[in-house]
Amino acid sequence: MKDRLVEFAANARKAAHELPPGVRRDEALRKARQADAAAHIDAWVNSSGLQTPK
Repeated sequence: MKDRLVEFAANARKAAHELPPGVRRDEALRKARQADAAAHIDAWVNSSGLQTPK
């Protein structure tokens, strides 16, 4: 899942840079940031360092 999120973010960022400044570009950049955040959260949740509450 993380790889798909990272790939989606990269594609959205690339598409945004090809667009002129405006609403569509802002939306693409927002989606890229959200995908980056989701990838980081996924990595954190699935890390081996997490321990169950005691």
